[in-house]
Amino acid sequence: MGLGWPNIVTVMRVLLVPVLVVLILERTRAASYAAAAVFVAGGLSDGLDGYLARRHHMKTRTGAWLDPLSDKLLVAAPIITMTAIGRFPLWGAVAILAREAAVTALRIVRGTRGASMPATDIAKAKTVTQVLAVTLYLLPLSPDANPLRLAVLGVAVAITVYSGLDYFIRATRPSPVP
Repeated sequence: MGLGWPNIVTVMRVLLVPVLVVLILERTRAASYAAAAVFVAGGLSDGLDGYLARRHHMKTRTGAWLDPLSDKLLVAAPIITMTAIGRFPLWGAVAILAREAAVTALRIVRGTRGASMPATDIAKAKTVTQVLAVTLYLLPLSPDANPLRLAVLGVAVAITVYSGLDYFIRATRPSPVP
């Protein structure tokens, strides 16, 4: 099953998701700060599990599917929850979640054909901007922060859409012949 430290960190990230949802639904300032802290910790743990896997040569099949799944759960859960309670713009949620679903489906199809789709640099930038945008919406900021939130979300959505298109373009290119 490949249960080394990198996958343990990844599983811990998945376990943060219900905690995050409960904190968002609490709707207090303290819970909002706690939700932001939990979310940022989850986002940072994504870098940690990748570092551990590379450093200790612990790449596993389990980690190959669990890591991207945990990343998507960590981002999707607060977006869906905040959208449901009116704290996150629907257009941003639809764009981000549609891209994540499409790329996940593409990964599944490619995986059944024995082709892998490693994360690209633009996909890593996408993750960083999504984490920043979601964090800004989790924090109990004054209405004066709304233009900043929208600007960061706009950048995150643009990079999200671009990275999704990049994956699909790469998937349609012929494989180089060895």
